[in-house]
Amino acid sequence: MMNRKNYILYIGAGLSLILVFLTLAAPWLEPYDPTKMELSQKFMAPCREFIFGTDHLGRDIFSRILEGSRVSLSVAVLVVVCSALVGILLGMISGYAGGVVDMVIMRIVDVLLAFPAMIFALALSTMIGTGQMNLIIAITCIQWTRYARIARGEALMLKNAEYIEAARSIGNNTVQVLFKYVFPNIISKILIMASMDIGSIILYCASLSFLGLGAQPPSPDWGVMISEGKDYLQYAPWLTIFPGLAIAVSALAFNMLGDGLRDRLDPRMKEVIRTD
Repeated sequence: MMNRKNYILYIGAGLSLILVFLTLAAPWLEPYDPTKMELSQKFMAPCREFIFGTDHLGRDIFSRILEGSRVSLSVAVLVVVCSALVGILLGMISGYAGGVVDMVIMRIVDVLLAFPAMIFALALSTMIGTGQMNLIIAITCIQWTRYARIARGEALMLKNAEYIEAARSIGNNTVQVLFKYVFPNIISKILIMASMDIGSIILYCASLSFLGLGAQPPSPDWGVMISEGKDYLQYAPWLTIFPGLAIAVSALAFNMLGDGLRDRLDPRMKEVIRTD
């Protein structure tokens, strides 16, 4: 019989796969052009022709949500990849080198972690400007610290292990030791954190786009859609309800996937994630 851990993993994996499929197949599943305006059809309630209704410019909300999944998921994946690459590299160097190198890198991490992630991303986005690329840079600048802490911890534990000593004794240099012997021990933890981060980053992106600091209209970003629909909540609530549900389901799916992977691969990660 499947226990609770298996249910969480399978439900999270199933929902995540459905979201990925919808994202990849969006151009073929969209019934209408997500950016095409038809003012004669604006504010149409959900019906057979427009299952999620239309917005204030007559654009089909269902098509825009499908297109928006490509925007949100691609940004989230890019942020996770960039954050993981930077964090793993600096974290392994910090833990393996020790001394002044470790102190400098970890003090930078401590300073960045002193700020709430959303507040820091908001401030940085304000400074460097709007747009998706700046949004990716802003969120990456805070997210890499989580990966650095995990990579450093593993490097500290492993650098004096017998097989690491043996690897050094047969002529492996520092780079070879890090990537051939230390990095493979980090992969499972990185996968867990990455899957959970995707949900969080989707929320960050939607929040910043809602505030006008991320994707800009007419981009079918979910945060932009909610921002555009907030003025019509009283008589056209579907403008915000459906993109809001898309954000909630996406975040829930990847959080459940991360929880399931953590319970299956490394239950010790609960304490690491809880302290972040």
